[in-house]
Amino acid sequence: MKKFIISLIALSTLCLATVASAKTIRIGTEGAYPPWNNLNSAGELEGAEIDFGNEACKRMGVNCEWVTQDWDGIIPALLNGKYDIIIAGMSITEERKEKVNFTNGYMNDGARFFVLKSSGLAGLSVGGVTKVNMNTAGGKEQAAVGQLVAAMKGKTVCVQSSTTHANFVEQYMSGSAEVRLYQTVDDHNLDLSAGRCDAILSDVASALDFMATDQGSNVAFTGPTFSGGPWGDGVGGAIRKEDTDILEMWNQVIAEMSEDGTTAEITKKWFGRDMSM
Repeated sequence: MKKFIISLIALSTLCLATVASAKTIRIGTEGAYPPWNNLNSAGELEGAEIDFGNEACKRMGVNCEWVTQDWDGIIPALLNGKYDIIIAGMSITEERKEKVNFTNGYMNDGARFFVLKSSGLAGLSVGGVTKVNMNTAGGKEQAAVGQLVAAMKGKTVCVQSSTTHANFVEQYMSGSAEVRLYQTVDDHNLDLSAGRCDAILSDVASALDFMATDQGSNVAFTGPTFSGGPWGDGVGGAIRKEDTDILEMWNQVIAEMSEDGTTAEITKKWFGRDMSM
């Protein structure tokens, strides 16, 4: 791996010079998806990806300029030149690859449903299955998905719009449950607490962050942890297809931070576990 990184450094001299001459890398993020990225009470960006991006820019010898953008418009804003890369908990999927190039994945997390503890849906065990990789799901896993869908028939399932979670729910639950879309995770979390949602599907880390708050203290996971399929190949940075120099340089620094354990330490700080790739 070290020899591989050295080779990357040698091959990337030109693109490093190109980026360095630009002085600043503009990074688009949502700022509303803790603990990945979030605006705190002081209006400052914080989170695992903020630490990750700042360290990456430091290693590249450029300044970071963070730009917040609503999730629904985050890829169009990249394509329109508002920023140079998206670092925003974005899963690498085939659908998104049609519009942008992705860096190599740098972090990964599963997805899971969570509900009110008092709802009767908490702690569902479906066929003894605790993990479902949609890329390799066999008969047992597919049956577990069917049981979960049946358990939520007639319920209100809430997800953030334009996400892999929304893709899954609309594919497997549309017509069975009422699917409700939200602009931000904070919006659907509040509706769950108020009893206006029966279940939410989101990243495990985002759900755990909510559960640690007073409003989320009455919330619990249910059903298996999902990965693969609509969730793609981990979380990566999205870059315009023509910006190949920026892509190569970010891939170099992602490899370095993975190899030396920096990304692992950042994820342990914010997620309580190693979610590096």
